[in-house]
Amino acid sequence: MKKIQSIYTKSLYVFPYLLQVVLNVSLIILAIVLSILLVKELILFGTILLEGDTTDYQLFLANVLLFFLYFEFVAMIVKYFKENYHFPLRYFLYIGITAMIRLIIVEHDNALDTLFYALVILILIIGYFIMNLTPRERPESKWFFQNKR
Repeated sequence: MKKIQSIYTKSLYVFPYLLQVVLNVSLIILAIVLSILLVKELILFGTILLEGDTTDYQLFLANVLLFFLYFEFVAMIVKYFKENYHFPLRYFLYIGITAMIRLIIVEHDNALDTLFYALVILILIIGYFIMNLTPRERPESKWFFQNKR
């Protein structure tokens, strides 16, 4: 019985460690792929600037925002490793806001959909504001909760 309990106890430590290794390797591979796509977008910007005959500014702006999405994902992965295997919530909010702005630029044919996308951006910004006011997570934001005389 003690042997089974010992194996169970060891597996409780080994299994999360193995999952963490798989997660870390997967994130490193994802960061490499996203970095390659980031460089590809930079090369695309260079060719567009050198050619100079494009008049599709919506497509160019959509590509710029796609570049920032790649950039934010790579920055979030770097932050994950720097902050001891923790994804900061604000990066997900940045990515969500950028993705919604890109969606508005690319698909702006339906006014009602555009309004809904704008409301989603507003909700994300409100969430970011509330997150920054939370004294439990951000002690430097206590200015909002101080008594005003």
